[in-house]
Amino acid sequence: MNVRKKLRLGDLLVEHKIISQTQLEAALADQKKSGRKLGQILIENGYLREDALLTLLSQQLNVPFVELAHYKFEPSVVKLIPEILARRFRAIALKDKGATILVGMSDPTNIFAFDELARVINRPLDLAVVREQELLDTLDRIYRQSEQITGFAGQLSDELEASDYDVNQLAAGADLTEAPVVKLLHSLFQDAVQMKASDIHIEPDDAVLRIRQRIDGLLHEQVLNEKRIAPALVQRLKLMSNLDISEKRLPQDGRFSIRVANRNIDVRISTMPLQTGEAVVMRLLDQSEGVRDLEQLGMPPALLGRFRNAIRRPHGMVVVTGPTGSGKTSTLYSALKLLNAPQVKIITAEDPIEYRLPRVNQVQVNAQIGLTFARVLRTTLRQDPDIVLIGEMRDQETAEIGLRAAMTGHLVLSTLHTNDAIGTISRLLDMGAQGYLLASSLHAVLAQRLIRRICEQCIEPEQLSPLSRAWVQMKAGLAAATGSFYRGAGCHRCNNTGYKGRIGVYELLEVDHGLGQAITRGDNVEFAELARRSAAYRPLDLAALDFAQAKITTVAEAMRVSADSENLAADSVTVNTPSAKLNAA
Repeated sequence: MNVRKKLRLGDLLVEHKIISQTQLEAALADQKKSGRKLGQILIENGYLREDALLTLLSQQLNVPFVELAHYKFEPSVVKLIPEILARRFRAIALKDKGATILVGMSDPTNIFAFDELARVINRPLDLAVVREQELLDTLDRIYRQSEQITGFAGQLSDELEASDYDVNQLAAGADLTEAPVVKLLHSLFQDAVQMKASDIHIEPDDAVLRIRQRIDGLLHEQVLNEKRIAPALVQRLKLMSNLDISEKRLPQDGRFSIRVANRNIDVRISTMPLQTGEAVVMRLLDQSEGVRDLEQLGMPPALLGRFRNAIRRPHGMVVVTGPTGSGKTSTLYSALKLLNAPQVKIITAEDPIEYRLPRVNQVQVNAQIGLTFARVLRTTLRQDPDIVLIGEMRDQETAEIGLRAAMTGHLVLSTLHTNDAIGTISRLLDMGAQGYLLASSLHAVLAQRLIRRICEQCIEPEQLSPLSRAWVQMKAGLAAATGSFYRGAGCHRCNNTGYKGRIGVYELLEVDHGLGQAITRGDNVEFAELARRSAAYRPLDLAALDFAQAKITTVAEAMRVSADSENLAADSVTVNTPSAKLNAA
């Protein structure tokens, strides 16, 4: 293909009546000021769609337009182009055609990139046009740091074996940028950020070192044979977190900040002594993304409106509940973002503080020096707040102070660890909270889970198993059970899991007069019955099933948030036919 023919992109677009001459002149003026590419400016200004531009280039250059989302890559071919050049020139090697190499580019008119790539690959090139964002997403997935992690681990192991080893000297050496332990950690964090991992686990085993990343709620493992490098990794991470590097018998907690791929990442670290060494778990918080708006959390519009009304009340308590990792804190931060205003005083008591919020007085709880939730709250109420956020109600004293604050003119937001909204009342009563305080102060309980989304690139119809169809029929009736459901077949974009990303599932229970009377009497059974009959209450499993019917998630994910699915599975052990399973359930 002869790419050396100079194309004037703007003239082509005007000639084919895709944009007007006025739009071209405005874009050229913008390009002169900013130095950005003309095509990028035209797309960002809304003058044309990216697909229209790429289709025109494909026709003019007589090259194919390749959809990367559905392309099957060959790792050996992709790595013909080094990652640094692939990102610089927005290019990816697609296929070895024997005499030539097929290379996808977002801008195939870039003659300098064409010449440089041909020189590096040392083969003639055939070009294809690809979408730029698809290309960048693909580069993030393909150029993972797994090989670099293994390589740096080997270097570090060799360095330990080659000489008398001093962990402190290696972990805190003068030339840190060249130390293998630093290179290994850099690759580890870079890979985690590229894969959008929420946690990194470093776990020494008897003979190997396991590094696991939690991606979309599930752990993905990489095993390193160099187990002896574990102490060096732990020591370096402790130094970065200002922890005691000489203390290996007790757990420690800390935090530090790093910058990876132009993103500011706040890292919370926890160490724990094991029989085989020290394990480390790091929670990654992307400060670059900031706190999301409530509308971005995935709440259904009707439920979102009710929740907004609950947190906008001048006083009372709103509790967000769910297991660890269900997104409770993110929901409360989104609520504070909505409520944060110059005329409103907000004070929080948190352990730990995950995101810094402007204008909000955030207090880090520290039980080791006596700065408990209860102590912070007692002081907080003397600071004239309008809104108080309690990171978690863990004991009777904290719960009672929060409830009394809600009853005396403050809006109190907090979290609790329960399985659903209805169980929140039993949990608070068991903690010793007074029924009359709960009835008069608690306005709403939001329970939530995070479920995985079906990958949009490999979505396909799913034939439900008898057990899954029986569960759907039990929950939503025969008509729902005979409907269509979907799953992800697995592709390179989702690492062959069939899922990409997560979305929140919510149930909201508002405490009305009848529910309040049941709470005052301490009648948990009556409270649960009244709550389930409430017209506005829709339990978590049905909310998740709504997403499955809307092609957002799978029935398997919906069943995962339902306790009934476990009972149904237990019944299926002794009952073989689908109809018998349903009757037993």
